[in-house]
Amino acid sequence: MGGLKVEGGLVDDQFISFVSQFKIPYVYGLTCGELALLLNGENMLKKSCKLKVVPMKGWKRKMIYEETGLQWISSSPHIPHPITALFYPVSGILGELGYMSIGVGYPLPFELFAAEWIDAEKLAENMNKLNLPGLYFRPIYFKPFYATGQGKRLNGIQVHMMDYAAARLSEVQFYVMQEIAALYPDRAVFDYANPQRFNMFDKVSGSDFVRQTFTKTNRFDDIKDFWYKEVAQFRKISKKYYLYKK
Repeated sequence: MGGLKVEGGLVDDQFISFVSQFKIPYVYGLTCGELALLLNGENMLKKSCKLKVVPMKGWKRKMIYEETGLQWISSSPHIPHPITALFYPVSGILGELGYMSIGVGYPLPFELFAAEWIDAEKLAENMNKLNLPGLYFRPIYFKPFYATGQGKRLNGIQVHMMDYAAARLSEVQFYVMQEIAALYPDRAVFDYANPQRFNMFDKVSGSDFVRQTFTKTNRFDDIKDFWYKEVAQFRKISKKYYLYKK
């Protein structure tokens, strides 16, 4: 994902969990080695260690994996290609609700938002009217082979990343939730999704503030300041651990 993007707030103490183990943003803009240095240096581990990270040669912060020329080893059955990793933060939080398909169970994991009841053309139109930087949305119709919506004809949108550097990845799912509520008020996400999944949504979000506040008006603007309020401070701290300055 490169080393420039930072999105999301720090995980609240009460929401530290297996899926959010440290007080870092949802998108943290560090290599694995830099992250290890930060966790060790900022005393986020139960016990600090003597850590040495061997730097890579030739890597720059703006580079995504496809630009390295290295072979991709799938980090998960649902992240089969380097580009899939870029889409994970686009839909991964919403995907915890099982509210709609995000493409898992189909060859485009994390790139889609779809359900039987969605008007694909209208949702694509609404999303494109938002003029989200670096992104384009097109209607799509498909049947998942497994997972949410298995065997059913789903209608929705595919996210096309036209300019990765400009795109604000994690915002997309919140804007989808916003536009779904505008098109289908009786299917607003937290009124329609299974409440038993809310806890996992909160853990991945790092706080219950996102859910509780979004529920009131279904508008991303109401949580935007919260979502980014600690980004500048985290950037300042994390720069101490940069192995690659450019």
